[in-house]
Parts: sequence; structure tokens; C-alpha cells
Amino acid sequence: MISHWRPILKNIAKKQPKSEPARHARKAFLKNSQKKPFSFSTLILTLTLIFLFFPLIIIIFYSFNENKGAEFTNVSLYWYKELFTNSDDLWKAFSNSLIIAITAGIASTVLGTLAAVGVRWHTFKGKAYIQGISFLPMVLPEVIIGVSTVIFFAGIGFPLGMFTIFAAHTTFCLPFVFLMVLARLDEFDYSIVEAAHDLGATEQQALLKVVIPAILPGVASGFLMAVTMSLEDFVITFFVSGPGSTTLPLYVYSMIRFGVSPVINALSLIIILATILIAFTMRKFLKTIAASK
Repeated sequence: MISHWRPILKNIAKKQPKSEPARHARKAFLKNSQKKPFSFSTLILTLTLIFLFFPLIIIIFYSFNENKGAEFTNVSLYWYKELFTNSDDLWKAFSNSLIIAITAGIASTVLGTLAAVGVRWHTFKGKAYIQGISFLPMVLPEVIIGVSTVIFFAGIGFPLGMFTIFAAHTTFCLPFVFLMVLARLDEFDYSIVEAAHDLGATEQQALLKVVIPAILPGVASGFLMAVTMSLEDFVITFFVSGPGSTTLPLYVYSMIRFGVSPVINALSLIIILATILIAFTMRKFLKTIAASK
């Protein structure tokens, strides 16, 4: 009997009127599928991508040029050989940049995350004032930050070097982490923290075991932003650097007087590949975290 009514029930189900959202979704899908494949927005997107990535393609192209000048002669790995066998000063500058970027990224991430949690969920005197001035390093020109920082270190008699660059970069990167974590906290349900407190969790346990895992994508994004900002910074580093603390941007700038070596192009390709690898790895990691919640 059931098998006899099954085709009839299917026909009735097919004839049921679709819901309003389903009809609108189908209408929008058919409308978009009938659009022309090329439009003005597609043109702008294409030109923007070309503008952004064409310099990178040029760098990669000339990293395989045997000639040191602008004329391309033969395909060669000579500059990669020079990079790994005869570029100690370049690797020293790059290692300085990497050390400062990672340490400043960690420090600014920890401070920015704690500051975002405190500003978002706690009430204290001067909260609006602190929240307002925390964005100043983002809007002020870097030359002003560099000059004011070097004046401060000179005033207290602190010698310029790796630590002064670290401190300046931490100050500069902290607002970016603060803003990204604060945006993540705006979507956080505080009732989860209250439930943790009801189950006996302390303030510290709720922060480390409930809040931080929930906002980890924002924290990781802030850390990567801080590392990127620190690696590419030149102006602030130029003012607060000292003997033996040359970073990669300062090293490249010092080479301009004698002509930038194609070794920089080879190093740029390695950095690009490493960045792509880290970006895809972090993307998969963050998607795994989001799927586990």
C-alpha cells in the first residue's frame, strides 16, 4: 500500500508552491546566469590585479636573467647561486628583519588582544580616551612616529639598536592587532563566558580556554598583519636603527647608490613563495578551527 501511494506523494510534493525566499533565490540565480561574461566591474578588477601583480612578475622574470642590467640575455640561476653562497650581509639583514618582525608581532598580538578584551568587556575611567588614542599610530605619518620615537630614546639615553626597532615596531603594529581582535569580539557571545563562570571557571580560565580559542582567527590575522607591517617598514626603522641592526629595507636602500643587485630579485621570489605557503596554510588552519566550533 505504501509503495502504491509513494509516486502520488512525489507528484503532490512537486506541485507544492515554492516558498517566497526560494522563488527569489531562483530568480536571482537565473538573472545572474544570463548576465554577460564581461562587464565594467570585471574590467576594473582585471586592471587592478594586473597593477598589483605585474611588478611581482617583473621581479620574478629578472631573477632568472643572466645579465645584471635591464636587458634580458639568457635564463640563468646565477643570482640564486650568489644569494646562497655570496650574500652574507643580505642574509644578516634579512634575519634581523625576521627576528624583529616575529618578536614585535608576538608582543603586539599579546598586548593588542588583552587590550581589546579589556576595552570590549570592562568599564573603567578613561576607557573612551584610551580607545581613541590607540588608533593614532595608524593615522599619523610614519615619519612623525619615527622622529618622536628617536627623540624619546635619545631623551632617556637608550642606545639605538635591535631593541629600539623592536619597541618602535611593537608600538606601530599594536593598533592593527587591537582593531582586528576588537572586530572579532563584537561577534562574540558573552553568555558563553557567563556559562563558564557558572561552571566554576575563573577569569583567567575563561579567558584562556573560552575567549581566546573563540577569537583565535582574529588573533592569528592580527599577528600576520603585524609581521607583514614590521617586515616592510622602512621609515620608522630608518630613525630608530643603530649599528649592527640593519634590516632588509635599510639594506636595499643602501644598495641604491651602487645599483640594486638582481640577488634581491632572487630573494624576493623566495619571500613570495614563502608568503603564499604561509597564507594557504593559515587559511586551512583557520577553516579547520571554524569548522570545529
